[in-house]
Amino acid sequence: MNWLSLQVLLGGVSQYSTVFGRVWLSVVFIFRVLVFVVAAQQVWTDEQKDFICNTEQPGCTNVCYDNFFPISHIRLWALQIIFVTCPSLMVAAHVKYREMRDQKYTNVHKGEHLYANPGKKRGGLWYTYILSLVFKAGFDAGFLYILYIIYQFDMPVLTKCSVEPCPNTVDCYISRPTEKKIFTLFMVVTSSVCIFMCICEIFYLITKKVQKCLLRKQELNPVRKPNYIRVDPTASSNNNFSKSEEEFFSRLLYDHFS
Repeated sequence: MNWLSLQVLLGGVSQYSTVFGRVWLSVVFIFRVLVFVVAAQQVWTDEQKDFICNTEQPGCTNVCYDNFFPISHIRLWALQIIFVTCPSLMVAAHVKYREMRDQKYTNVHKGEHLYANPGKKRGGLWYTYILSLVFKAGFDAGFLYILYIIYQFDMPVLTKCSVEPCPNTVDCYISRPTEKKIFTLFMVVTSSVCIFMCICEIFYLITKKVQKCLLRKQELNPVRKPNYIRVDPTASSNNNFSKSEEEFFSRLLYDHFS
């Protein structure tokens, strides 16, 4: 498998990603792909050759190996990396589709553009990006669950086997179990970090989207101030009382002197 070609292909996706997406891409290629290619594959080269059982029954060792290793860690991690990185290509394909539509629109409408920035996460591209994050986190979580169901994130020194054609329960020994357990835990931790980064990016994008919607709603419906002059009720009542007193005394004087 040419991992360099995959890195170059996904490297173009980073320009459409957020900070969390760029960190996720760095973790995938530095701590997962690079470790997988350089070190992990070398650790599992002797897993079948040095899988020894204390029996001379023909076929017993092969059956016990298949029973304990239904799928190799290396092949499982290779599938995991492929499945996890492929959703990022959805974003690149959507951006390419937008660029083609924008080019056709520009040719027809004499230089006008359909998209100001085809790579900006708006409209359908925003949903495509969110969906790719859900797929990446889901695939990582699914493969971690499969690894736990099969191996419980452990690599024992000794395993017992009683599968036919073994004559009885035999002891089988795994080569370099401690080293393999360390690499298993390392890959589990890096996968968990990638899941955490995807979840953080989803919450970041949703929060940013909600803030933009609230700001747009506030701009469309500004708060209107009431257009009236506040009148002091005490001043009004005092004026009315003084006027009434003036009329009362005027009438008294008029009746007295008339």
